[in-house]
Amino acid sequence: MIKIKTDSRLVKEGDVFVAIKGEHFDGHDYIEEAINRGASRIVCERGKYSVPTLVVENSINYLTKLLTNEYSRYFGDVKFIGITGTNGKTTTAYLVSQILTNLGVSNAYVGTIGYYLNSEKVRDLPNTTPDILSLYNLIFESMDEGAKVIVMEVSSHALELNRISGIKFDAAAFTNLTEDHLDFHKNMENYLKCKLKIINYMKDNGIMVVNTDDEYSKRFEIGKYKTIGINSDADYNVFSYKFDEGTKLNFEYDNRNYFVRNSLLGKFNVYNYMMALAIVNSFGVDIKKIISVTNELQAPTGRNEVIKVGKSKAIIDYAHTPDAVFKIINSTRESAKGKIYTIIGCGGDRDKKKRSIMGEIATRLSDFVIFTDDNPRSENEEAIMEDILKGVKNDNYIVIYDREEAIKNGLAMLSNDDTLLVLGKGHEEYQLFGNEKVYFSDRKVIDKYNDYKVLIK
Repeated sequence: MIKIKTDSRLVKEGDVFVAIKGEHFDGHDYIEEAINRGASRIVCERGKYSVPTLVVENSINYLTKLLTNEYSRYFGDVKFIGITGTNGKTTTAYLVSQILTNLGVSNAYVGTIGYYLNSEKVRDLPNTTPDILSLYNLIFESMDEGAKVIVMEVSSHALELNRISGIKFDAAAFTNLTEDHLDFHKNMENYLKCKLKIINYMKDNGIMVVNTDDEYSKRFEIGKYKTIGINSDADYNVFSYKFDEGTKLNFEYDNRNYFVRNSLLGKFNVYNYMMALAIVNSFGVDIKKIISVTNELQAPTGRNEVIKVGKSKAIIDYAHTPDAVFKIINSTRESAKGKIYTIIGCGGDRDKKKRSIMGEIATRLSDFVIFTDDNPRSENEEAIMEDILKGVKNDNYIVIYDREEAIKNGLAMLSNDDTLLVLGKGHEEYQLFGNEKVYFSDRKVIDKYNDYKVLIK
């Protein structure tokens, strides 16, 4: 592991401590603690200390250049796969990791649901794409464990803040682009330009896989690329699909037809699966081989996770953007026999523009909606709710701020064949109120009021 630390609590004897000024904390305030823990050298932007000190203009830029120039050379023969886009990154990356594992290829996954080795969870991560030092340490840890391929979700923040500097992708993918993170990017054009930066991280012979059904896909069609789509002229073209307890789909590639059955549900998962298949196929793995391990694939925890509730069901999903909410409700409607009840909220200190849009979509497409809290952070929960309700035109909703009470009430509303969608948090096991992180799990709350077993995960 790299003997550089940016967290003073992790410093060990002989480490170099780099003091970074972040959004909420300033590493300069913890330099003395780092020295007391054994730091042999300090890199900072100001001050003199009792150990050798290098004062630089910008410590994060210094760290990025150091890692890129001195450490990326040791990545050796490891192959990198990077997946970017607004929705579908997690499921697509997790499916790629599972396919590789099932084919006997040792791999690591780094993304929203954590750090995995050969499809087994090792630990949670604080960000979809960790800071560059944490990411480099994960890469070297993966290599020590024998990983030959590293599958990464690549967020727009990671691209904008150079968190993947020094990495070159053998294959990359663009899933889609819909409204999100505009609190950070300000507008969709900036958001798109940020996503396009992944092209700069491609190897010369790397292949980009693009969802050609997305309106922004043409901007990614640079150099070597492959396309996926449904009833289109894509390279991997799905010409029919049908849902039962999973999905049956037929697709064409290189003038050959293929049939696939998997346990995933929803049209969005047709795209996610085809993206994963195309990525693995781009490494030269025969499509029939990929299909042979498809039946064993599972969606990530909290992604369209179906739980039986008597003769009805609850579905937990991470959908927290207008497009994702639209897709999960519509895909559920395709197979639903009864009514659809939706529980949803919006996060505080994040893109406010999407709140009214999500409120409108939820009430228009659902039979009934319970609006509730979803990580209010430092914002007033009533102010967030006011933003959500600005877009609502129907009266088919109630507001219950307490998320556990909202889920309890939603379960009580179900009759035979109804569906309860619990959206926004997915795999997360916490609620954020101000600076306080409170344990909370949608899944555990559903289990608390329901004695039935999981049907599909």
